[in-house]
Amino acid sequence: MNKNLLSILTLVAALLLAACGPGKGAFSVDGTKPVSQENRIIYQLNVGAFTPEGTFKAAEGQLARLDTLGVDILWLMPIYPRGAMMHSPYASMDFQQVNPAYGTVADLKAFVAAAHERGMKVWLDWVPNHVAVENPWVTEHPEYFTKDSKGQMIHPHGWGDVYELNYQDEGLVSTMNDALRFWINECDVDGFRCDYVSSPTIPVSYWQNIIAELKSMSAKRPIEFLSETDISNPENIRIDSCGFDYDYAWDFQGALAWKFKNSDSADTLRMLCDKLLEASKAIKNRRMVYLTNHDQNYNDGGHTLKDFYGDNRYLLTVLEFTFTGMPLLYQGQEIGDPDTLNYFTDGKVKWDRIDRKMQHTVRTLVALHHTQPSLAADAPVEYVATDCPQVLAYQRGPVLVFLNLGTAPVTLRCDAFAAGKYTQWLNSKTIADGPSATDVTLDTEVPVELDAKGFVVYVKQ
Repeated sequence: MNKNLLSILTLVAALLLAACGPGKGAFSVDGTKPVSQENRIIYQLNVGAFTPEGTFKAAEGQLARLDTLGVDILWLMPIYPRGAMMHSPYASMDFQQVNPAYGTVADLKAFVAAAHERGMKVWLDWVPNHVAVENPWVTEHPEYFTKDSKGQMIHPHGWGDVYELNYQDEGLVSTMNDALRFWINECDVDGFRCDYVSSPTIPVSYWQNIIAELKSMSAKRPIEFLSETDISNPENIRIDSCGFDYDYAWDFQGALAWKFKNSDSADTLRMLCDKLLEASKAIKNRRMVYLTNHDQNYNDGGHTLKDFYGDNRYLLTVLEFTFTGMPLLYQGQEIGDPDTLNYFTDGKVKWDRIDRKMQHTVRTLVALHHTQPSLAADAPVEYVATDCPQVLAYQRGPVLVFLNLGTAPVTLRCDAFAAGKYTQWLNSKTIADGPSATDVTLDTEVPVELDAKGFVVYVKQ
């Protein structure tokens, strides 16, 4: 048997075994569904990297596992034929075909239908700003491209394998819109993650028109749009009028990854969280929150969760799922993000390298996010005062979260939350052994104990 296939089967078996729980006090967290549209989880996968075969059919065979995990939206990285220069999935040769290494359009259609049967949505990655330098349009439709003062086609950002498209040309606009309609009509997709929305050469009016049109195509199944930019950033605020449903909490992730890492300052983390909340108030759309994706994992030399966040990666994962916004899982993040993945070569996810602590933490957090209405994307956050400067504590309705950023265990008392009976959903001390629920009574006389870089999550009964 193929070694990688055996690894995947081993992982599936482990997930099923863990679903039975570790013993007394255990509970099942798998197979949950969101109580509202605002309690959903999005999962990003690269078809070529997700399985050993790297095909739609093989990925379809993994839908049961993703359904058990609790994935609601599947974001497929670009599925189009690629240019040969760098083999980037973001250098398309044809927007109405699929990468032949992945299968056929019919295979994609079958994948989408199978996802729909399980209640999952499928969003395609849409690349509107540029195409591969080998794309037939270069010779057949040179008017589709922007030109410099010498009449030469432009490589945006110096990306040598792509040319920039010209949205002043009506023919280009019509052709791109036809391709979007094609995927909705032919494969029944549910939405698009739109690449490089902040491009200065794509007019706001373009997005306003096409988003409004596509959303009106089906009242029963509205098409959704995720903008690959942080609209709250002053440089991008013009995009706020375009009609995107979600954007990236890009600045928040960047601050965590590049400035925070192994910090032990709860005040610093709270400052970053406050900035996220304040920025989110200023824009119309909802936010996608994330710790990693294909760019963070591979670009700039490659960084896993451990590289970016050190020992804070577990408690920041708790933050991602409980603080605000719609959480993103990048393929392999649910087992600890074991390695960097070269998405130019479809480097395979190493499913046999499982971090049990992260695996069970994510499983539990998905269920928590799904089942607690107060964790809806825009529900309010209230901070809880503690007597420890290394601890960030907050609550959203009945959900109470404690994060210890310190490098030593702490025992703390606080009276800034409602005393009473709670269910402990998560405890960093025990979660590596599997999900379990414990009934506890919390009041000013009961200390909350946290291990170093630890966390605990309670839900009031």
